[in-house]
Amino acid sequence: MITIVKIGGHVIDDEQALAAFLDDFAALPSKKILVHGGGKLASRLCEQLHIPITMIDGRRVTDRATLDVAIMTYGGLINKRIVAMLNARQCRAIGLSGADANVMQATKRPVGAIDYGWVGDITPLNVDSNTLLGLLNLGLTPIVCALTHDGHGNMLNTNADSIASALACALATLTPVNLVYCFEKDGVLSDVNDTSSVIGTITRPDYERLASQGAVARGMKPKLDEAFNARESGVASVIIKNANALLKAGGTRID
Repeated sequence: MITIVKIGGHVIDDEQALAAFLDDFAALPSKKILVHGGGKLASRLCEQLHIPITMIDGRRVTDRATLDVAIMTYGGLINKRIVAMLNARQCRAIGLSGADANVMQATKRPVGAIDYGWVGDITPLNVDSNTLLGLLNLGLTPIVCALTHDGHGNMLNTNADSIASALACALATLTPVNLVYCFEKDGVLSDVNDTSSVIGTITRPDYERLASQGAVARGMKPKLDEAFNARESGVASVIIKNANALLKAGGTRID
């Protein structure tokens, strides 16, 4: 069994919350992979550098300057900070982008009505699951940032929720996989203004109904899209929950 955990949201920005989460992650008994974003820090750096920020349906438009910021923050500052913190917890972590050992190629998103720039679209077929499984069998814990590459020398900014789903689907062809999306809320909310309105189990019809009612927050939409893709592609379980409850029951189960 492999557990893939995606962490994002405000947790990465909060030193104490991140430390507590990594305590729990290090304590997970199974083989595990951590996928992380870091968009809030990237946005702050873009603002400091006077680089315009454009988000569409929770997805970041990435020009060359924004890509450079993403590489520095995701692949450098955040990734290595997490790796160091986990090794201090006796969890043998190794930091990876998609370019490292060619574990994740992606395709630059075609220009349509919107030009997303240097953004990568990833599928399970783009994942070298055998290399990842080899690292896990060596007792290493991959810490995967939200960067892939196109196989032609170009890095690509890739949604971390999409990466977590692609990794889970690819590895699920080899061994059972649990996928957990962690952030600062307790799960998927039926009312975005009521933090106690956590949906225990959500089906695709439930999701489509909530989306049609405008009840799905912009940042939650890509997460739920990828969660359903993973569950429908053979991932054993998919849960969306609070980062401070990684080792506890609760959250929203995708059914």
